[in-house]
Amino acid sequence: MSRFIRKKLFLAAVLSSLTSPTIADEIWVSNEKSDTVVVIDTKTLEVVREYEVGERPRGIAFSQDYKHLYICASDSDAVQVMDVESGEILYDLPSGEDPEQFALHPNGRLLYIANEDDAITTVVDTETRKVVTQINVGVEPEGMAVSPDGMVSITTSETTNMAHWIDTQTNTIFANSLVDARPRHAEFTADGKRLWVSSEIGGTVTVFKTDDQSELSKIVFEIPGVHPDKVQPVGVELNQDNSLAFVALGPANHIAVVDTTSYEVIKYILVGKRVWHMAFSPDGTQLFTTNGVSGDVSVIDLDKLEAIKAIKVGRFPWGAAARPTDN
Repeated sequence: MSRFIRKKLFLAAVLSSLTSPTIADEIWVSNEKSDTVVVIDTKTLEVVREYEVGERPRGIAFSQDYKHLYICASDSDAVQVMDVESGEILYDLPSGEDPEQFALHPNGRLLYIANEDDAITTVVDTETRKVVTQINVGVEPEGMAVSPDGMVSITTSETTNMAHWIDTQTNTIFANSLVDARPRHAEFTADGKRLWVSSEIGGTVTVFKTDDQSELSKIVFEIPGVHPDKVQPVGVELNQDNSLAFVALGPANHIAVVDTTSYEVIKYILVGKRVWHMAFSPDGTQLFTTNGVSGDVSVIDLDKLEAIKAIKVGRFPWGAAARPTDN
C-alpha cells in the first residue's frame, strides 16, 4: 500500500471519529404528576426522550443489565417493566397496593417493594412474575434497601417511625430500630457495615451499625436563613468511595453534604424546590436531584460541590436512576 493511500485512510479515520456522535450516559427521572419518565443526556444536560407510563410513577430502578426499567406506578398498583431500548411497557409485576419504593436484591431477581397502604413488604420474583411472600411491617412503609451481600432487607415505616430489619433467607423481621418521625429512605454503605435512615418530620438522619443494629450517630441539619420546620430529609446517596453522603432536605431546597467519618455537615448546596431524590452520573462526576415543586432536576458538579444547571423535566419529578450507555 502506498504512503499516499495510507495517509488518505488515516485522514478518513480521523474525520470519521470527529463526526461520529458521542454516546452519553443517561439519567432517567419519574414525574409523578405527569405520569411520565424522561431521559436526560449527561453530556448535553438536556431531556432527550419522554415516555408515558402508569399512574403516579415514583421509585424507579434498572435491572442489572440495564435492559429493563422497573417503575413503581403507585396509583396503578403495579410495578411496570419497561424495555429500555424501545420505551415500551412490557408487562406489570404484581406489587401489592400503592407501591412507592423498592430495592432490587443483588441476585438481580427479587424485588422488595414497600406497600404504603397495606403495611406490608412484598417480595416479587421478576423472572416468574409472581409474589414470593408478603411481610407484615409497620404503618405506611416507604423506604426500601437490601444489603450488598443480600442477607438483609430494610423497610422504613413512616407512621411507626421504625426501620425494620428483615432476614432475606426466612423473610422475617429480626430487629426494629426506632428513628425520628416519618422515616423516608434507607441506604447501605458499599461495604454493608452502615445503614443510613432519613426522618423527614424529625429532621434528622440516623446511622446504624449493621452487625448489631446499634445507633452510631444522629445528624441534625441547620441551614442559615431556613426555618427548621422546612428541613425535611428524604433521599440519601453515598458517593463512590463512601466518603461523602448527600441528603435531600425537601422544602429546605438544599442538599446537605456530610462527611461519613465525622458525620459533620461540610456544605449545603442550594437546588430546586422540594428536593426528593438523587442519582449520581455513572462516571461519578455529577449528582442529579429531583425537585418536585419546581418541576426540574438540578445538576451538581461534584468537584465544585455546586449546582450548575436546572433542567425542566415535568410535573413533580420524584425518582431518579442512572444508566451507563456502554452496556
